[in-house]
Amino acid sequence: MTRVLLVDDQELVRTGLRIILQSEPGLEVVGEASTGAAAVELARQLQPDVICMDVQMPDMDGIEATRMLVADETVTAGILILTTFNRDDYLFDALQAGASGFLLKSASPEQLVEAVQVVARGDALLSPDVTRSVIQQFARPQATVTDPKPLPVALTDRELDVLRLISRGFSNAEIATQLFVGEATVKTHVSNLFAKLGVRDRVQAVVFAYENGFSVPGSPT
Repeated sequence: MTRVLLVDDQELVRTGLRIILQSEPGLEVVGEASTGAAAVELARQLQPDVICMDVQMPDMDGIEATRMLVADETVTAGILILTTFNRDDYLFDALQAGASGFLLKSASPEQLVEAVQVVARGDALLSPDVTRSVIQQFARPQATVTDPKPLPVALTDRELDVLRLISRGFSNAEIATQLFVGEATVKTHVSNLFAKLGVRDRVQAVVFAYENGFSVPGSPT
């Protein structure tokens, strides 16, 4: 059973999320919080598997709460940021804080359930409709394709290809199609890439690529 903590300052939003998630076999909403500070305390007490985190809240926003929870070794939950896109720049900050992904509040119930399941498995949610838009707007917005930094680690040509595609929000299956290789081969490249970069998931790999100017907003694949 996947245990979920809901964090949003609007009770109506929490109610809708709870109804959707509770109707799915294998998912259980174990608690709700209306502020970031309350979320931190409840996460420590309840030990959920996934935290659905709003961004703009009183007392402590979702980004600061995410930062605190990721740094807390007693909390192992993956954090899924839920947003209305009113402040896109918050989302890149959330990635840097250690969130496992983000989802629009306008997403369908099926997309919400899938997102929670993805994060519960320990994977990062990088849906193209959200990630590409946010990263392209807010990761190194002044960069050009002529000013990337040399990468601080040595990557093979294939690993470079994989990093480029990951940074554009491609799934393993999509990368396999682009590179004309099997998905198992892609998984091996991704695992090697993460080890070399010292990152734990696709989200951190995207942040690394853009912060180092390797992947540039709007650049070709």
